Amino acid sequence: MKTLDNFSVEELHRFEDEAKKYYGELKSRKVDINMARGKPCAEQLELSTELFDLDLSQCGYKAEDGTDCRNYGLLCGIPECRRLFGEVFGVDPKNVIACGSSSLNLMFDYFSQCYTHGVCGSKPWSQVPGYKIIAVVPGYDRHFAVAQYFGAELVNVKMTADGPDMDAIEELVKDPAVKGMFCVPKYSNPDGITYSDKTVERLASMKTAADDFRVIWDEAYIIHDLYDEKDELSNVFELAKKYGTEDRFVAFASTSKITYPGAGVSAVAASDANIEDIKKRLTVQIISYDKLNQLRHSFLYKNLDDLKAQMAKHAEILRPKFAKMAEVLHKRLGGLGIASWTDPKGGYFISLNVDIGSAKRVGELCRECGVTLTGVGATYPYGNDPDDANIRLAPSCPTVDEIETAAEVICAAVKIAAAEQLLGKGEKE
Repeated sequence: MKTLDNFSVEELHRFEDEAKKYYGELKSRKVDINMARGKPCAEQLELSTELFDLDLSQCGYKAEDGTDCRNYGLLCGIPECRRLFGEVFGVDPKNVIACGSSSLNLMFDYFSQCYTHGVCGSKPWSQVPGYKIIAVVPGYDRHFAVAQYFGAELVNVKMTADGPDMDAIEELVKDPAVKGMFCVPKYSNPDGITYSDKTVERLASMKTAADDFRVIWDEAYIIHDLYDEKDELSNVFELAKKYGTEDRFVAFASTSKITYPGAGVSAVAASDANIEDIKKRLTVQIISYDKLNQLRHSFLYKNLDDLKAQMAKHAEILRPKFAKMAEVLHKRLGGLGIASWTDPKGGYFISLNVDIGSAKRVGELCRECGVTLTGVGATYPYGNDPDDANIRLAPSCPTVDEIETAAEVICAAVKIAAAEQLLGKGEKE
């Protein structure tokens, strides 16, 4: 198939006319499909209704250590929940604090602690003029927002097929003002890339000018596999121990896309020193988290195998949606040379990259046709994608039929935007 940049002007006009005609047909259907966020669908939420049926009176509402979960106590969470997350993170339960429902809340609080009080006795980041945070791009908008809220200068580092560009990171961390970075190391948001063993080892072994450099290791999709053939992620804590950088990594996870978003359990995992540092803040911030919810989750999911069995049910629901999106993208855009996209083995997103300078136009056309996407530019700090190329697709919440319709709209929009761009270039030339 001839790529679009090899079309004659006449061919481009015909191509554009055909795309606009089909777009008009789609628009006449008056669809209303929201793919802005990676929300679980109702079928997925139904998988966790058993949590409401549990009779905790059978155990006297007590954790395994005898603590009455209806009362104050256990700042770091009930032991069975810490043990469960210890299996998820691959660390000893003593290095886990089981918390409330939101891992993003935990990350915000931890960043705030670094900003106001420093880490493990270091100078607060707020007292470091022009302090910087590395932003892996494309990435998660809420990570960027946290760093921006605390006045950090965000420095972009491109994602590669193996994870972030480590050559660029190793150069940046020679600057003592570079204090940290956010990562989604497995099935990254939005690319769905899992960091290679070599990348994880380089993050653990690299020399940093800032002794208090911290990697916020967001394990949002650590067990969110779509297929039996899944990506494997190296245990960063084992590697950090090997290189004496145990304090560098602070990991976060939650059950938000395992049980209920906003009503699950979250946790933080870190070195002994970091855990003690976090506990000093928590003793002032909160008396204890919701232990009854921790008890419910630990009662239903006793170990990592139980969680993986739950995630296999989620995968059964999600796979057809990802497959349908990929099918339409390949059918409508394959071989044209105007777009590329990821085909992840897990996570919640597909990353679509369109011709440089046309992503905003694609988003505009989709919105006019009733398909709401993640705001174009949101996958970059300050909402500024310098290439205007990346669009995050979130297939989880709509039905398979809605995904098919949305994908057709997206493809028509990509074709129109690409033709407009190429014809505009031709006219200027």
